[in-house]
Amino acid sequence: MEEYGGGDLLSEAMGYGARVVMVEDRVEAPGAFALHLLLKRALAGGGAAALLALAQPFSHYDRVLRKMGCNLSLHRKSGAKGGAISDSFVRLYGDIQRAMDASRTGDNTGRFTLMIDDASLLEVAASGSVDDVLDFLHYCVTLTSEVNCSLVFLIHEDIYSSEEGVGLLLHLRYIADLVIRAAPLSTGLAADVHGQLSVVNNYTFREQRPKAQRIWNFHFRVKENGADFFYPGSRH
Repeated sequence: MEEYGGGDLLSEAMGYGARVVMVEDRVEAPGAFALHLLLKRALAGGGAAALLALAQPFSHYDRVLRKMGCNLSLHRKSGAKGGAISDSFVRLYGDIQRAMDASRTGDNTGRFTLMIDDASLLEVAASGSVDDVLDFLHYCVTLTSEVNCSLVFLIHEDIYSSEEGVGLLLHLRYIADLVIRAAPLSTGLAADVHGQLSVVNNYTFREQRPKAQRIWNFHFRVKENGADFFYPGSRH
């Protein structure tokens, strides 16, 4: 995603330029809300998206985004896709390419976002083959070389916390321009705070922008129609 509007703390932390965005969460602090916010923003202003809805049925995303003021069904009719994973990564990648090409017919050259919810389930579809998942995701990353094309995916840190699985997690962190990590509060549960976000902007580091802030840490509270972001101690 070239640029993130919205005027909130998350948008400020994300900045601009990142094309591969990884949302990382844990059971105690689900990060799906961040994915929903990014999907809404991806579709704003004439943008298009291919949604690989592996974790939930399309109706779930439609219901959530309607509460956020976005009619996902309307976008689906005009080209955005949702549904089960293909039985072949090669065919699936071809479907994604065709969706991207179809979104750019005529004078329509707006943003295109490939969103995967969630990457952990790609491994299930690949019968446990991490290499196949990495190959597929690397092909998806090549799409981001296209103008205004980005890749956003969710992954569960808990699943890959073991010594055998941490390799995949570290590799995905490496290829991501931006990592949004949701975690429970270090101080325990709070009534009006649902967790903390760490936003690691690898893009600013790679581009050697000395004045750019690379790591942001703040709290979040999930609402029915979105989320609030704020620094610790700034809410009363």
